[in-house]
Amino acid sequence: MIRVIIADDQTIVRAGFAALLGAQEDIEVVGQAGDGLEALHLAQRHRPDVVVMDIRMPRMDGIEASRRILAQPGMEGLRVLILTTFDADELVYDALAAGASGFLLKDATAEDLVAAVRIVARGDALLAPQVTGRLVREFARQRQARVNPPAALDTLTAREREVLMLIAGGLSNAEIAARLVVSEHTVKTHVARVFTKLGLRDRAQAVVLSYESGLVVPGSAAEQA
Repeated sequence: MIRVIIADDQTIVRAGFAALLGAQEDIEVVGQAGDGLEALHLAQRHRPDVVVMDIRMPRMDGIEASRRILAQPGMEGLRVLILTTFDADELVYDALAAGASGFLLKDATAEDLVAAVRIVARGDALLAPQVTGRLVREFARQRQARVNPPAALDTLTAREREVLMLIAGGLSNAEIAARLVVSEHTVKTHVARVFTKLGLRDRAQAVVLSYESGLVVPGSAAEQA
């Protein structure tokens, strides 16, 4: 059973999401919050698997709430799914940096919402190339990637660094396996080692690190892999 908290300041939207998710056999909605501060308190109380988090909310926005929730002891398995209007929210990059595992567009279908919750709950990141690629390119340009990569990158083997760059390019494990002509199991092993060495939660954080460290530069061939 996937335990979910929904945080959105629009009562009708929140209630609709709760009704939809609660109707699924494998999903239980354990709390609803009208702002980020309430979401933080509910997460501390219920320790859900997924928080569906709006960005723009009163008292505490979804970015700060996500950052605080994910920093709590014992929340290592929790995943945050961000609600966004995509074109309007310049804070989406900040959500990734705060540890969010993916995005859900506010005009998504009911099937998309259910699928998104299941995807992040099993530990994957919701990184559709048409969403994440565009966002990361735009905000990486604005922020100007750091010149000096973190020291932990030096611990990666050449193949692990290659896998990290392909993750940043939006490729799935199966696509990486095909590109490198290796088994998907081998790719999963490389991904696990990359995450361990760099202290990453999921693919979303891997994308952020790749851009912010300068390992992948917007517009480069690696990005378009």
